Amino acid sequence: MSNLRRLTEVLPLQDDSQVGHARRTAQSLARQVGMDDTDSGRVALVVTELATNLLKHAGQGELHLRALPRAHGAGIEVLSVDRAQGFDPHACLTDGYSTGGTQGFGLGTISRQAQVFDLYADARGAVLLARVYPRADNAPDVRFGVSHHALHNDPACGDTWRLAQNDEFLSALVIDGLGHGEEAEHAARSGAQAFTDAPFGAPQQLLPEIHQAMRGTRGGAVALARFDRRSGHLGFVGIGNISASLQGGERTRGLASLPGIVGEQYRTAVQYDHHIEPRQLLVMHSDGLQTRWRLEDYPGLAARHPAIIATVLHRDFCRARDDATVLVIELDTHHD
Repeated sequence: MSNLRRLTEVLPLQDDSQVGHARRTAQSLARQVGMDDTDSGRVALVVTELATNLLKHAGQGELHLRALPRAHGAGIEVLSVDRAQGFDPHACLTDGYSTGGTQGFGLGTISRQAQVFDLYADARGAVLLARVYPRADNAPDVRFGVSHHALHNDPACGDTWRLAQNDEFLSALVIDGLGHGEEAEHAARSGAQAFTDAPFGAPQQLLPEIHQAMRGTRGGAVALARFDRRSGHLGFVGIGNISASLQGGERTRGLASLPGIVGEQYRTAVQYDHHIEPRQLLVMHSDGLQTRWRLEDYPGLAARHPAIIATVLHRDFCRARDDATVLVIELDTHHD
């Protein structure tokens, strides 16, 4: 499913007339990725409930929609995003609870239809996540999240990302092609193809391959990480202005990137190795996101699903003057 569109599709919600459009858009995407009528109907129900819940509690907001590649086929990920005063998430999960004058079955319905359901709410607003996989897909959920947006919803995006995993390694890539638009997208995709061809090589050895693939393009910033599930070590290489950090554990650790432009010129890259504590988070993002965020300012957020973390960071710290990508991965040596 490598040809699935990676950008986050944003569906504005300001009144009830937009709920039907959101439902049809999501159901159409579900069918495009091969879901049958029953599973695409589950997607439609989840989207309807999320959209209705958002309008009732927040008045307006957005749905973020994407196809989610799986080992076999694909699922659909939907997040509702608002900037209104938060609601009580525990109460709202109970059937019969409602602050909108209805029976209040919405969130309970979502949690039963989706294989993955999570939410985070505070005074800044709420983000709710639902991932719907085909009924025959019993593989575990991959604990990662990405919020990936082009400037002004341009069809071309100069940022790109990749994630690959097997029993031994989990590897991640974020590329920010210089500028934005089609030429930046071409640069980023050229580098991403080199990663896709050999994703589990050591970052220090893979970076020259990406550099060669990006020659003749605008070039860009690149961050590469490989997590060894057996040893619990993370290897990281970064060139340019992609920010990366390890969150959780005893302290937050920034992952150093060196100056240069991949595809043009950079000094010899240095791979930094870090020992990972259980369930630490790897956060990588392009400079479309401000760097002044701190997970400590969001009590409880670090324990939520990585897709919620990525979306909250994008909601609150997007610069809105460049493409923006936020990739969050939960690292755990205890892999099923």
